[in-house]
Amino acid sequence: MAKKPLILDHSAYDLNHVVADAEEIGRYNPQRFEMQQLTAICYEDLENCICVGYKDLTQDDFWVRGHMPDLPLMPGVMMCEAAAQVASYYARRHQLMDAEIVGYGGLEEVRFRGVVRPGDRFVVIAHLLKVRRMMLTCEFQCFVDENLVCEGILKGIPLPIDQLRATKV
Repeated sequence: MAKKPLILDHSAYDLNHVVADAEEIGRYNPQRFEMQQLTAICYEDLENCICVGYKDLTQDDFWVRGHMPDLPLMPGVMMCEAAAQVASYYARRHQLMDAEIVGYGGLEEVRFRGVVRPGDRFVVIAHLLKVRRMMLTCEFQCFVDENLVCEGILKGIPLPIDQLRATKV
């Protein structure tokens, strides 16, 4: 099977050029504390609907202690969560969907191609393919040191916030 082309060449963005820090990302994404999976956004291309963000992983990330003891590896689900947060940030920042919060609608064709560990800078490149009022479709590629570690397609949907808040747990 032929290797998929890069969404964006690594030379097109500068990881030291911060477009949005964690505080700014928090204006658009609701995740906080352990679930905030982005350190910064460093690239936005409005013409091609591409966004690049990253997470600097530390020994203090919540999953390190238990996944796996003595060999901490970033869980694949957290890689996908980081990709979803990049896509959600971009869609909300640029008002591409009428949604207070964008949630998961699905994942497709996800492949894990490498390991991610504390001390790594986990880079996510998201390319919005389709944006409709009720769903966005985004391809993503994730890297450590320009090595592809995860890729796939995610779908985002607006969450019914009022309904969810009215439901007692």
